[in-house]
Amino acid sequence: MDTAALPSLTAWLDGVDHLGELLPLLPVLVSLELLLSADNAIALAAIARKQSDPALERQALNLGVLMAFVLRVALILMAQWVLAFPPIQLLAGGYLLWLCYQHWRPTDLDDDSKTSLDSSSTVSFRRTVVTLAVTDLAFSIDSVAAAVAISDQLFLVITGALIGVVALRFTSGLFIQWLKIYSRLESAGYLAVAFVGFKLLIQLVFPMIDVPELLTLSVVALLMVWGFSIRLPLIAEET
Repeated sequence: MDTAALPSLTAWLDGVDHLGELLPLLPVLVSLELLLSADNAIALAAIARKQSDPALERQALNLGVLMAFVLRVALILMAQWVLAFPPIQLLAGGYLLWLCYQHWRPTDLDDDSKTSLDSSSTVSFRRTVVTLAVTDLAFSIDSVAAAVAISDQLFLVITGALIGVVALRFTSGLFIQWLKIYSRLESAGYLAVAFVGFKLLIQLVFPMIDVPELLTLSVVALLMVWGFSIRLPLIAEET
């Protein structure tokens, strides 16, 4: 979730059509993006940390976020077409739910298979980068549509997208470290992913239903509190 996904913030920014009007708001927008991108950032951090190598994790995040920005810009340029093509929203919601299912999908691998799978995790670097970009794109479907409604100035909308992905890269890097410390955090992130996926599908199937903004914020906030509720022992952190 990001600032453009919140109707009250959309109304607050309505009429900002010049760079000079946007500049005083940048500190506020950056702060809000850092806070509101937590659900997306946890999902991206969980995907990136599968590389099991800090250097590869950072590289995957950098490339994935860069690709995500390109996809966001493409989505902005095609916003009118996207709004008129509901299957896009269906695919986005379905993908997020599939991602959540993959996290909890039961596996019957024996120890040898698990070891083999862990040792080959770095081989899927390109797939990790693509997954990062596609996941961010799925999160961005509803917010990009709202962002286009904020202003008819394409430069300002793209600037907002850039702020969003930079904030996302920063928070994702933090969450990679926090996922090693808080045992519930990854599950909390995937529950947030499922919530966003269900929200997209509900809005598609029942367009007359307006999911309350307060409900969205409350669900994400409660999941974050739950995710940070249990800290792993110090020995586990050092290993």
